[in-house]
Amino acid sequence: MTDTLPPSAAPAAAPQRPARQGARGRPPAAKQQNPARTPRPVHPVLQQLFELYPKMFGAQFLPLKLGVFQELLALHPELFKRDELKVALGLHARSTRYLESVAAGLQRHDLNGEPVEPVAPEHVHHAIMEVFRRRQARSNQDLRPYARAQLIEAIESSGLSREDYLLCVRQQDETSAALLDEAFAELGEQAAKREALRKTFEASGKTIAEFADMYGMDPAEVAGTLERARIAQKAQATIAAKVQETPQDTTPADEAAAQ
Repeated sequence: MTDTLPPSAAPAAAPQRPARQGARGRPPAAKQQNPARTPRPVHPVLQQLFELYPKMFGAQFLPLKLGVFQELLALHPELFKRDELKVALGLHARSTRYLESVAAGLQRHDLNGEPVEPVAPEHVHHAIMEVFRRRQARSNQDLRPYARAQLIEAIESSGLSREDYLLCVRQQDETSAALLDEAFAELGEQAAKREALRKTFEASGKTIAEFADMYGMDPAEVAGTLERARIAQKAQATIAAKVQETPQDTTPADEAAAQ
């Protein structure tokens, strides 16, 4: 099953989570215009899944491990029919609450609610964009800054270069391309500031505490920024070394000359 899958409602027995405000990359909750909305009927298989695995299908949704469809069929052959389970899991994985958990960069979890593996960067990216589109369609605010903040966090967490990330997500629509350009531009500015601070610190001959005091900065923040700058510097050096070690392709003329 995929992570970028019409939204499903949480099982009726599960309490709703209160909306968080002010979290990074998450817009403030929109005001309810119709608080008396009738709850959607819950798919009976989702109700069964909630009763069996409340940690995964209850008040909180978590990204599911790969292969969970086959695992559920094997564990409960008398309870679930293949087609009905497939429909139910599709509704679950397409729900906004599930996509929010993927967009937040949470790990995949097994049926017991234990983290087992990270979600692939392309799935995180597509979840961020899908949640952004759904929220923006219902909001009068410009939610691009929140989506951009989430993209920045996702890009940094992926550990991929710009080229590898773009190759991985293969997102071509205009909105996504513009948001990615903005995210990478902001990441570039942040990297430049970290590198400038690193150079200034190394030239100062001061300790981190003295340097932070001299510029009125938090020593812990300075230490974290310096560490990130050094990691980035090391990564760039590794990439440069690999490029130099890669043998150059020979042209037909070179091959002829060698013969």
